[in-house]
Amino acid sequence: MIDFSISPELAALAARTRKFVIDDIIPYERDPRLTQHGPTDALRQELVEKARAADLLSVQCPTTYGGKGLSHTEVAVVLEASGWSTLGPVAMNCAAPDEGNMYILSKICRPDQADRYLKPVVQGHQRSVFAMTEPEGAGSDPAQLKTEAVFDGTHFTINGLKWLITGANGAKTWIIMARVLPNAHGPDGPTLFVCEGGTPGIEIERVMNSMDRNYVEGHGVVRFNNLKLPADALLGEVGEAFRYAQMRLAPARMTHCMRWLGAAARAHKIAIDHARTRTAFGKPIGDHQGVSFLLAQNEIDLKVSRLLTWQTAWLMDNGVKGRHESSIAKSEISERLFQVTDRCVQVLGGIGVTDETVVEMIYRDMRPFRLYDGPTEVHKFAIGRQLMRQGTEFEATPAANGLPIPFVRAAE
Repeated sequence: MIDFSISPELAALAARTRKFVIDDIIPYERDPRLTQHGPTDALRQELVEKARAADLLSVQCPTTYGGKGLSHTEVAVVLEASGWSTLGPVAMNCAAPDEGNMYILSKICRPDQADRYLKPVVQGHQRSVFAMTEPEGAGSDPAQLKTEAVFDGTHFTINGLKWLITGANGAKTWIIMARVLPNAHGPDGPTLFVCEGGTPGIEIERVMNSMDRNYVEGHGVVRFNNLKLPADALLGEVGEAFRYAQMRLAPARMTHCMRWLGAAARAHKIAIDHARTRTAFGKPIGDHQGVSFLLAQNEIDLKVSRLLTWQTAWLMDNGVKGRHESSIAKSEISERLFQVTDRCVQVLGGIGVTDETVVEMIYRDMRPFRLYDGPTEVHKFAIGRQLMRQGTEFEATPAANGLPIPFVRAAE
């Protein structure tokens, strides 16, 4: 049996996080520096300094780098609290893509790379990007990677076009995926590199206009034009990029779920408050079955999403390989939470599509969640393929990992 009782210390950390977001961060939601392309670097830095002063910066990171060394299950509780505002994770330095980049760098970079590229990100002094997605190649199917790296024995020369590169504008730590071509000096294949932003050959062509605006500096189109990197720019081993990407993506899918759960819960609260005070046909609209059923389904979906998040985090904490489990969780939770937010707009009526409340912003920012780190359909395709090859989770997972059949008990 999985016991999700929360320790007093964790409950206190979550409560402190929620209070910090409400008192210190929500007032910035109407700041003009929250632009169509997301928060500016200046706004982010101001928010980061508030989290630093509150001892809530990068709490998800290992203690080695200044974090609190939380487990996946503990992170789920704190990141949900941070997500009460879409700016909360930005302030606490646990937003995408930095959170996922910090995770993978902590797993595979060398000590010298950690000092140069990881620690400044953990400390909130600079941002990072993960440059994988391509307009005609890698995305949901990274095997279509077209960006190439030519190795001459001492340097790699990288050429290719990337897009939807979140936070590219102004980022200092760059993780780049490229295919090392066959050469006489060593192995080849999909590979990760790490370098500094502003290195000659990194050309940010433009920032794309998108419906979401919760990621710092938006999503960029980036061209690598004869980007020349030394051999020690390798991140991990040549040919291992897909394996490293999966190491990053499985927990990153779950931290998306954690953060957006907080945002959806806030939208739900706003809708409930409105349903209690707005009247129609002689009574509060929440007393009408049509509205009460919408709110009831929201409550159900939030509960299911929270339990599925915690269950998946628990499995990851207990040694279950996270790819299959995180695909199940991410595909289901992203769909449920978007529907929660959509119902909140419906309950609010006309003001739900205006900026009179934050629900409109949450709705727009929530919609791309169904696409982040793989659209729902790709996850279902992967789940179905695994079923055809290996059977169900109950045939494979518990016996293989020595764990009980996943049964969830959550403490109220």
